[in-house]
Amino acid sequence: MSLRNTLLLVFSAWLIVITALHARMNPESMNGLAELMASYHRKKDAVTTDKFKIGFLPVTCHLTCPVTDFINRRLTGQGIFQPIRFNSWPELKESYLAGHTPATFILAPMAIALREQGVPIKIVYLGHRDGSAVMVHKDSQIFRMEDLRGKRIAVPNRYSNQRLLFFRALKQANMTVNDVALVEMPPPDMPAALYSKSVEAICSGEPFMGQTELDGYGRVLWLTKDVWPNFISCVLAVRDDIIKTRRADVQALVDGIAKSGKWLDQSMEHRMSAAQFVSKNYYMQDPRLLTFVLSKPPDRVKYTRLTPLKPDFEEIEQLGKESGILQGTAHFEDYVDPTFADAATEHAEAWKFEGPKP
Repeated sequence: MSLRNTLLLVFSAWLIVITALHARMNPESMNGLAELMASYHRKKDAVTTDKFKIGFLPVTCHLTCPVTDFINRRLTGQGIFQPIRFNSWPELKESYLAGHTPATFILAPMAIALREQGVPIKIVYLGHRDGSAVMVHKDSQIFRMEDLRGKRIAVPNRYSNQRLLFFRALKQANMTVNDVALVEMPPPDMPAALYSKSVEAICSGEPFMGQTELDGYGRVLWLTKDVWPNFISCVLAVRDDIIKTRRADVQALVDGIAKSGKWLDQSMEHRMSAAQFVSKNYYMQDPRLLTFVLSKPPDRVKYTRLTPLKPDFEEIEQLGKESGILQGTAHFEDYVDPTFADAATEHAEAWKFEGPKP
């Protein structure tokens, strides 16, 4: 045996002995290696075995996400996907872009804008219809759209449909966006801003608008259902590659969301039950908020007829171009796959489930 081979053999034996002694004296140090290997195997199997991670915010637009998870866990002992709660639009969007959440609830104009930027995203279902309001301070002298001239109005995000809602409402009142001051603000901050009168009006998805009314200082100027019937705020979107490789799973997801929407609209008892278990287990909010906005009035927000329709999105595209947030390079066929919603409409019935009593 050559000197070189002898030295290699001695070194290898020494390394084995030292590693064994280290493992015996520090057994916890081997856990990292085991986890690393397990992680490697999980990544290899993720495409076919991992549950969807679905991003959502604690708003009524996304209510069917936790409702579906809760009901599935009660009926079968496990969920069909893993809901991931976020607290803001930027972190929800970045998680989707990073691939951490292959499916997400997201603002409709934001989904279109992402498609224009080349992001592989497809809308497969809607979050709900209506479910937004414009609130003013109860002591204000604002009673119609024209009274907002020169006033500061808080909207959630540059890509929110609430922003487009104002472009649409301003046109109907023969006004332009230059007649008001739109201020972007996270929805959870809006109630305090209205209370302090740092803005004259606020508009976002619920339950934050209802909070101002419930606490006694907010007054409804108008509900979106009264000025833009069947208003769309958020959509359920899935990555293109997931649709191609896990089509059956995407269909099961859309079916579950559709069943939850039908269950919510089936009776006020279901809505009140959902207000309790979603607030306590998913939204971490006072249940009185969801209780209020899901019932005052009952059609303030609707969870049925959620198939994406071309005319609705063509109007969003047009308003998006006029407001400068969309380029007009992506169209309905580019960013929507309606086949999942069509199938769910045909065979997805409301859950056979009676939730815990409020």
